[in-house]
Amino acid sequence: MADEKHKLTPLDPIRDVTPKLVKLTEDVLFDDVWERPNLSKRDRSLITVATLVALNRTEQLPYHLALALENGLTRDEIGEAITHLAFYSGWPTAISAATIAKKVFEERQ
Repeated sequence: MADEKHKLTPLDPIRDVTPKLVKLTEDVLFDDVWERPNLSKRDRSLITVATLVALNRTEQLPYHLALALENGLTRDEIGEAITHLAFYSGWPTAISAATIAKKVFEERQ
């Protein structure tokens, strides 16, 4: 069960398998790196989504696409980023990302 600070996160299914990885993700990545002032959360989301698309990390993409929307990226901006990445990371990665983005957008309507 997640502690009071981190209720029902996408990391909960692996918390019992890799508790230290989950703790580092929560404490260092999200509570430190994502909170640093030199990049906005919006910019961090754009960078993260672009990286996940380019590396074809489809399992983490839905969470970060939803977070990107919460952090101020628009659906059009996400679609444009995916289209742009097709020329750098390959057509299959972009098509996979577009399919996932469509599902995330539909779930958030």
